[in-house]
Amino acid sequence: MKAYKSKVVSPIRLPDREEREANLKQAGYNVFNLDSEGVFVDLLTDSGTGTMSESQWAAMMVGDEAYAGSESFDRLREAVSDVMGFERILPAHQGRGAENVLYGALVEDGDYVPNNTHFDTTRAHIANNGAKPVDCPHEGALDGDRAFAGDLDVERVRELADEVGEERIPAVLLTITNNSLAGQPVSVENVREAREVADELDATFVIDACRFAENAYFVREREDEFAGESVADVAREQLSYADALVMSGKKDGLANVGGFVALRDDPDLDDVHAEARERAILYEGFTTYGGMAGRDLEAMAVGLREAVEESYIADRVGQVQRLGDLLAERDVPVQRPTGGHAVYVNAAEFLPDVPREQFPGQALVCDLYREGAVRGVELGSFAFPDTDRPELVRLSLPRRTYGADHLEHVAETFEKVAERRDAGDISGLEIVEEPEMAELRHFSAELRPVGEKEAPTAN
Repeated sequence: MKAYKSKVVSPIRLPDREEREANLKQAGYNVFNLDSEGVFVDLLTDSGTGTMSESQWAAMMVGDEAYAGSESFDRLREAVSDVMGFERILPAHQGRGAENVLYGALVEDGDYVPNNTHFDTTRAHIANNGAKPVDCPHEGALDGDRAFAGDLDVERVRELADEVGEERIPAVLLTITNNSLAGQPVSVENVREAREVADELDATFVIDACRFAENAYFVREREDEFAGESVADVAREQLSYADALVMSGKKDGLANVGGFVALRDDPDLDDVHAEARERAILYEGFTTYGGMAGRDLEAMAVGLREAVEESYIADRVGQVQRLGDLLAERDVPVQRPTGGHAVYVNAAEFLPDVPREQFPGQALVCDLYREGAVRGVELGSFAFPDTDRPELVRLSLPRRTYGADHLEHVAETFEKVAERRDAGDISGLEIVEEPEMAELRHFSAELRPVGEKEAPTAN
């Protein structure tokens, strides 16, 4: 049962096949280069793409656009304190801005930063500051139906410390939910273990809290200690062990833009706060707006409170589960259990004849657009070169945006792609042009089907 009704709608159009083929070639077989008007169901990301509530829109009307000392900042700070338990915040224009602010203050050349699994911008910011991001998921985390497959393997963190030296690990990161590992949740027990290993290493414990509410919902449903607790209470508990948070308000802030760094009010973190504050002023703007308009601060303040409402979060996670069920019914190899924000498809299993070096995930992404103007994103060897990550395609559902018919269309599109696969009509891809920073190549690289002579031309 939906927890809301529509009051404003936007028309969308399904381009014909000839137009889709032309769009795909023009985009260099990279769906980031597609114009949104040519996309029918857009599952590229859940970041900033959702639908805001009437309460959020109303709050925007009272936004205080003062450069310094904005009242809107005060309301965001109150919301962060009430919902997440942190008093000191530095707003940023979005999550990657917050990453730049915090990780630039924490890491330096020669450092190592373990995480359950780094996402693309996290990896890039850590690498850009001279450190090495190290993924530490549990071995075989995605094998079987694990309740908390997103957990950090703390023993691997200890092994890393023994190998490189404790002094070279300034921070331990934990991403909840674990986006790059099929959106799988992290248990509170594992958060406590991560806190313990950070203390052993005298490292700052950072939680990437972009999807903290979705993670809290899974904890309540799957971790016996929290059965019967409210999502709001679980959310505060799981975050209470962190020294610092990195937050994209475009996810569980339910806003279209914005983010922040939050730091525990602890004298031991004063130096980190001071350096992060200076970086925030340099890169984002003054500390009471951080690259956001006052109206956007207001929208995020309301969104954080709405994100832990029981009716909202149950509907949110339930819709993702329904899409996973629709695909599984059609023999699409989806990761089970499904994540909180997206369904992840094993592209290597779905396209077994496309070798890894020809990017089966990206091939599947392109065919989903070709067959139904559905836009997903590859999170495998194309997005994460020089790693052994599985060949996943992520289908991220924007919050409070699509309905049952849209999910059916996605499932029907997979059926059409499967028909092309069975007919031997899907080829792999090769890179024609890519940027210097490999960690971000999937945003702008151009490709072409293997064997095609003429290079595509992106917009």
